[in-house]
Amino acid sequence: MNKGVKYTGIPSEEELLASPGIPSPERMEKGPVAFIECVQDIPCNPCEEACPFGAITVGQPITNLPVLHGDKCTGCGLCIAQCPGLAIFKVHLHYTKTSSLVEFPYEYCPLPDKGDRVPCGDRNGDYVTQGQVMSVKNAKVHDGTAVIGVEVPKAYCLEVRTICRKEYRRHG
Repeated sequence: MNKGVKYTGIPSEEELLASPGIPSPERMEKGPVAFIECVQDIPCNPCEEACPFGAITVGQPITNLPVLHGDKCTGCGLCIAQCPGLAIFKVHLHYTKTSSLVEFPYEYCPLPDKGDRVPCGDRNGDYVTQGQVMSVKNAKVHDGTAVIGVEVPKAYCLEVRTICRKEYRRHG
């Protein structure tokens, strides 16, 4: 049983449901959208600064939880690599008829290559499903935080948050 981020470092389902950074189901239907899984009242606002559309607000005090304004979020993903807590993801629910695209921050080596089949994990790092890498963005401005886009079956898009590193070994 997950007691929450204070005890495990991983947000509980209750914490996520109460988060003002989670888009509505209606917004998810419209296209790619950010998921801000930040549930701690800490002084932080790089996500607010990163969004050119004003879709994320922290305001004052700086310890407020980030609020996602889904109607303003274009799904550009510029906020993902800017979060020092690696707590922002992007989900495109209807990437294809049967799959979703999940983009997440990734700070491990080796980086996967586009086209790789990878074991995808949940917030705990536990295996959930196989996915295919559709993009690897590793801009210098992101200071070592790559953003990986993985196509997964739709049923897993709200669970997948990483690549399971123990199961993934790139052979090159």
